Amino acid sequence: MSWNVVHYADLEWEERPGHEGQEPRHAAALTEPAHMTESRARMWRYPAHTRGRRHLDPDQEEVFVPLRGTLTMLLGEPWERVDVEPGGVVVVHQGTPLQARNETGEEILFLAYGAPTRHGNAEFLDDVESV
Repeated sequence: MSWNVVHYADLEWEERPGHEGQEPRHAAALTEPAHMTESRARMWRYPAHTRGRRHLDPDQEEVFVPLRGTLTMLLGEPWERVDVEPGGVVVVHQGTPLQARNETGEEILFLAYGAPTRHGNAEFLDDVESV
């Protein structure tokens, strides 16, 4: 048996560019520090009123867990808006368009987890405006 622990205070946050006119987002990889081999994970901090890139992953099932604040997800095609508070979970199956967003006035923190480990083949889609 083995395990790894990654403490929040030890996370290394990397700035990710925001959409035009938006503050940058920040991501902290968990895959390498936790020595994950069968899945991938990352923590995300989204400032108020920011969004990630709309995409679909043909190979990976992705799990999103809000830890602080309300995470908004635009899911499917045509898209449907889903708001998830801390303690909730969103599971997005392979090939489903998705976009993570922060529609609130405060920073949010969430965990994004995916398996299998295949990556780099996501299809990026045109952005949409939420209602």
